[in-house]
Amino acid sequence: MTEVEMHAAQAIPIFPSTLARSIGVLPLGPLSLSLTAYARWIARSNPAIFRRLGEYGNATFALDPTDLPFVINLAPRDGNPEIKVTRNPVAVDARIAGPLAALLGLVHGAYDGDALFFSRDLLVEGDTSAALALRNAVDDAELDLAEEISHLPKVLATPLMGLIARVERHTGVSLSRPEAPAW
Repeated sequence: MTEVEMHAAQAIPIFPSTLARSIGVLPLGPLSLSLTAYARWIARSNPAIFRRLGEYGNATFALDPTDLPFVINLAPRDGNPEIKVTRNPVAVDARIAGPLAALLGLVHGAYDGDALFFSRDLLVEGDTSAALALRNAVDDAELDLAEEISHLPKVLATPLMGLIARVERHTGVSLSRPEAPAW
């Protein structure tokens, strides 16, 4: 059994409901702006992600963490991404829903998308070809969101890396790519 298969066989952590409720009262505008800036940072350092989307470079996606009180709406805009966080779903080309840990696990290669889909831990609605293109683009990039943050200016990276460690410790949600086993 591969590391990804072993990880997928484990229960997917659910974001603590008390923490999710407290996040739910935060204003979404600053979060949208921050995530857009972060997505554009990633776009500059990994432009192949957006090229890999091909004909879906202008599709819109709802990334819906079912254990959080908001939806992350992504418009790749051919490499100039925009993210808008909303409390309710908006019209998009494809919606990918599941626990935050599963969605992030897809980004980090910790979970197998097919296994999550067939186990019904992940729901895909709308244009499944667009969703598959996004999944393939992200898979090929082998992103590590925490690693990307560590490359931000030090004044931002240092406090954010501390926050990442605390979030991972208190929620069980991984914000970084699992280390490959040393054979």
